[in-house]
Amino acid sequence: MSVQRGKGEPIDYGDPAVVGGVPVHVGGFDDLPGYEGDDLGVSYTPERSTFRVWAPTSQQAELVLYDSWQGDASAVLPMTRDIGGTWMLTVKGDLEGKFYTYRVWIEEQWNEAVDPYARAVGVNGDLGAILDLRKTDPLRWTEDKPPFNDPVDAVIYELHLRDLSIHPAGGIRQKGKFTGLAESGTRGPEGILTGLDHIASLGVTHVQLQPIADYATESVDETKLDQPHYNWGYDPKNYNVPEGSYATDPYVPGVRIKELKCLVQTLHDRGLRVIMDVVYNHVYDSYRMNLAKLVPGYYLRYKADGTLSNGSGCGNDCATERRMMSRYIADSVLYWAKEYHIDGFRFDLMGLMDIGTMTEIRRRLDELDPSILTIGEGWVMDTELAPSQRANQHNSALLPRFGQFNDGFRDAVKGSIFLHNRKGFISGGAGAENGVMAGIAGGITYGPGIWQFAQEPQQSVNFVECHDNHTLWDKLLLSTEGATDEERRAMHLLASAMVLTSQGIPFLHAGQEFMRTKYGIENSYNGPEEINWLDWQRCAAHRDDVEYMKKLIALRKEHPAFRLRSAEEIRRGLFFERTPGGAVAYTLRNHAGGDSASHLYVVYKALIGEMSLALPKLGEWQPLLGGEQIVRLTKEQAIIRGIGMTVLAVQ
Repeated sequence: MSVQRGKGEPIDYGDPAVVGGVPVHVGGFDDLPGYEGDDLGVSYTPERSTFRVWAPTSQQAELVLYDSWQGDASAVLPMTRDIGGTWMLTVKGDLEGKFYTYRVWIEEQWNEAVDPYARAVGVNGDLGAILDLRKTDPLRWTEDKPPFNDPVDAVIYELHLRDLSIHPAGGIRQKGKFTGLAESGTRGPEGILTGLDHIASLGVTHVQLQPIADYATESVDETKLDQPHYNWGYDPKNYNVPEGSYATDPYVPGVRIKELKCLVQTLHDRGLRVIMDVVYNHVYDSYRMNLAKLVPGYYLRYKADGTLSNGSGCGNDCATERRMMSRYIADSVLYWAKEYHIDGFRFDLMGLMDIGTMTEIRRRLDELDPSILTIGEGWVMDTELAPSQRANQHNSALLPRFGQFNDGFRDAVKGSIFLHNRKGFISGGAGAENGVMAGIAGGITYGPGIWQFAQEPQQSVNFVECHDNHTLWDKLLLSTEGATDEERRAMHLLASAMVLTSQGIPFLHAGQEFMRTKYGIENSYNGPEEINWLDWQRCAAHRDDVEYMKKLIALRKEHPAFRLRSAEEIRRGLFFERTPGGAVAYTLRNHAGGDSASHLYVVYKALIGEMSLALPKLGEWQPLLGGEQIVRLTKEQAIIRGIGMTVLAVQ
């Protein structure tokens, strides 16, 4: 923690939650007064601005005003202690364009912090900014959203904003910006669609943006954006403000806000909903966390020995279970949903958060718009929170409206992400069939040996690739020594087909449709652009594979049997069929889910040679997809060759 006084150097006091090596205020937190009002932060009008901050353990509080993002304080005004542990102050006159912080006196020292509820900030997020939010609304700013009925109807496309547009052959002018994703008419090598046109052409329903809230990392300095810079953004700083490096002008606080709103409107107009990747489980730096400066010891979890809980691997798990931290997270999610018309939230390391907070978020989102998606990483991780309270896969019965990433299905399909040479089903690995079948059934308890964590298919997010770990192509390179690239290509296509024809919510990683590679880099969170960008030259070289992905998405949309709404429907309509080793097959029967087809037969085949499959005697089978692999087809038998998926139908 540091306090800046005039133009002198910051005074470094270390962790604001530690004095003399002992955490302060670690006891009695449940007795601290909570605030119930809805006016935390700054409430601006041209006539006056009212500021309110929750800081119950401070002896004094001050509002510090600045005329610019880099100048000295222009005024320091005392605040008045008010109800619910808050301090407040009303300043008359028009403060638009000013910057501000709060300063609190705790344990014989001043802590200065950006308002945690700040909705706008200066460059690099070091000062809150005062503005009229209505001036940031685009000329076209509607409540209209693309139609959407059920989570299993989603096809999610995960994208890092900068990755999309920074490749030199992408034809996108505003590279690495909100405005770059909003561009249309962009073309790449051989005239292929790029950028937003490419995404829309795939047929996906939701674009999931990796963190776009203001983040803190030395690898991205908003005053030096002409120099190489890159980060995934999982280093939260100001939770309620867009990241400035994605704006065309990070110095003007309203620009990033307006440009993000314009992007959301553009995506909605193109039929795409927007999921925001949010990081409430930890902060970037506990020593500089605004919340921790204002109420030391409250917002983070501590172990019994006074050290910080570290389930996140970042050294500072947020105490989401505490009343005002829980409220802060819910307020933040609702703010993004209301102010920016966000359609869904993906919770990073959700397993470190508490069930009560997640339940409250879902309750409040349902009041606003029940169609807003909530998904998260429900990994079972250790943290200083009772296991029964953790929002993870083990407790999925208490999280009915949350999709959780299905790592069991992922590893069954492609092999362990931690054992790089371990094969999965698609690459000929042994013993993966039950894991594959559990994923096909949407992660529910289907039958003996076929079960995972889900009670309903909406709780299973099916994927084989995401921003973390190796891309699927790179995993195949590591685990299939001796295979040809054409064989790996077939394995890759099969994996994507499995994701899009399984029950639950399908999830794709940007570039998966053209076999994205990061050249063996496992985690490229701060890597160079050349590792992370979407390579549009590779996209052009894999046109046929992109077209196959479009066919898979269209197949899923056209056949509701792949999108069954309940565990009961799945158990009633999905039947696994006998196959030789190296294949998994199932039928969806009797117009499952109201499907136009009487019956569907799906086989995933992971072996190169020919295979004879006995077909259930349900009628005249006709190929829907993968017909080029069929050697012979009768009412009772199919002989299929090569690695891939074949779908048959009885109309």
